[in-house]
Amino acid sequence: MANTDHNNETQGGMFSRFWRWISTPARSIALGTLLVAGFVAGVVFWGGFNWSLEVTNTEQFCISCHEMKENVFAEYQGTVHYANRSGVRASCPDCHVPKEWAYKVVRKIRASNELYHHFLGTVSTPQKFNAKRLELATNEWRRMKSTDSRECRNCHKFDYMDYSTQEPRASKTHQDALTSGKTCIDCHRGIAHTLPPKATEAYDKLVESIDKNDSGVLSAYLEKLSKSTDKPQTADASVK
Repeated sequence: MANTDHNNETQGGMFSRFWRWISTPARSIALGTLLVAGFVAGVVFWGGFNWSLEVTNTEQFCISCHEMKENVFAEYQGTVHYANRSGVRASCPDCHVPKEWAYKVVRKIRASNELYHHFLGTVSTPQKFNAKRLELATNEWRRMKSTDSRECRNCHKFDYMDYSTQEPRASKTHQDALTSGKTCIDCHRGIAHTLPPKATEAYDKLVESIDKNDSGVLSAYLEKLSKSTDKPQTADASVK
């Protein structure tokens, strides 16, 4: 009788251990499952994130807002960047969105402000848009000036220009710009969109403010450096 009870307990323990084994995966299996699931989730997230970047980086997306389609896009259609003899078109994202991934993400984050004003209706009519045209243009000029016209240089670079095939005036202007450190936006404003009134004066003020800020940063750095070198050196007490 005792042996029977013992056998029953042994069989019960075996069944319990077997049930726990099939119902609870081993730690290695659980860890592997977790890693695989995490990897798949990461791939899905990364793919979805990049997909959304590319979807919002098309001309169709840009002109899905009537503010863009009825104003700046209509102007852009009459320019050489839209239609030309070579058939090479520079679309909205080519000029306004960086190609480098890190800069592109920063630009997209900043562009969320444009969605905010879209829902507010800040430039919902041609009249409202024209009233803010100078401000909008100045913001874009500031961005291009600070990045050395980065998006322009995706297609146009001084190093790649054959000055001998350019018109004499353009050739001289480009060579002067190269030697003087000018950037594309310094001369090529209004090539894709209508210039607002007093655009030249506004750009000159913008450049002046940028130069003052740059010189101010340099002056502050030099002043700090000068103060650090003017401080008396503390003598080492161990030296006699």
